[in-house]
Amino acid sequence: MSVQRRVRLADVAARAGVSRTTASYVLNGTSAQMRISAETEQRVRSAVMELGYRRNRSALSLRTATTQTIGVISDFVATGHFASQMLRGASAAARAQDHLIVIGETEGDPAVEIQMIEEMLDRQVDGIIYTTLVTAEVRVPAQLRERRAVLLNCVDPVADLPAVLPDELAGGRSAADVLLAAGAGERVYVVGEEVNPHAIAGPQRVQGVEEALATAGTPLAGVVPCFWDVEPAYEAVTAWLATDVTPTALVCLNDRIAMGTYQALAAHGLQVPSDVSIISFDGSELAGWLRPALTSVRIPYAELGALAVQTLLDPTAPTTVLRSPMTLLHGGSVSSARGYQSSGRQPTRTGAGRALR
Repeated sequence: MSVQRRVRLADVAARAGVSRTTASYVLNGTSAQMRISAETEQRVRSAVMELGYRRNRSALSLRTATTQTIGVISDFVATGHFASQMLRGASAAARAQDHLIVIGETEGDPAVEIQMIEEMLDRQVDGIIYTTLVTAEVRVPAQLRERRAVLLNCVDPVADLPAVLPDELAGGRSAADVLLAAGAGERVYVVGEEVNPHAIAGPQRVQGVEEALATAGTPLAGVVPCFWDVEPAYEAVTAWLATDVTPTALVCLNDRIAMGTYQALAAHGLQVPSDVSIISFDGSELAGWLRPALTSVRIPYAELGALAVQTLLDPTAPTTVLRSPMTLLHGGSVSSARGYQSSGRQPTRTGAGRALR
């Protein structure tokens, strides 16, 4: 059986009618610097497509001291819809800069984590993104502290590494501002409580809500503690409503809590939003399936992943915490929200509560 010969750069150059050097400049993205015409660049790229040319990565890494690969070390980040959005954002940003992402999932095992980091370093990845499913404070393994690395959805207070996080504090303020603008800020309660002592999303969201309410002269009325899921929220809110409280609005720490809260309110004879306004965090598809559709502060997972890659590949990036803004997905769960939406911040809605910006 004959073995097909690998297409070489010289073959591409011959097909395009240019020198090997010119073809190399085009494929390395330096056409503009070398003043290569657009017509010549197009001929080279057409030849690449026609011949099925693929660059020899091993040879390229020897010449450029780069493998064009990025390692991603995660605990459980490859599971779940939100995590997959973050990875898609990172992968798209990597491809845009001619890099490939290699993922290692540790399932929370420290020994596996160290092994994966060492194996990726042995393979000379251009850098490592260290990421977690829960937005939290972490202690980065020593193997990463002197390496080219970025923390994604987590932060190490003592490591001199850049970190990319959602702006939870501003998101909390935004949630409270919506309620205040709608005239629903008098008796606001938070539903949900962070049980992970290292997690920072919940506390920062609550802090943002408290700050915005305090600025308006209306303190947070209280917290209904519960685990971040539908059934625990239903049970906690049901028991709480039995104490004859009269909330004006509820800030749920995620969309699943909001779903359980909807059910508890309905069982108690209360309607959303005419009796109680609800706003949440996540901006998930679930928000659009609830009736009325849930107003939710959207966490920019894809943008976070992309920003982590861009920061990793930027040699001038500062070793600071970069916070990605959270946007508002408007539903119908906040009473009299029209006054707020008329400010021009309302996105166009389509399908299951998705927002187009």
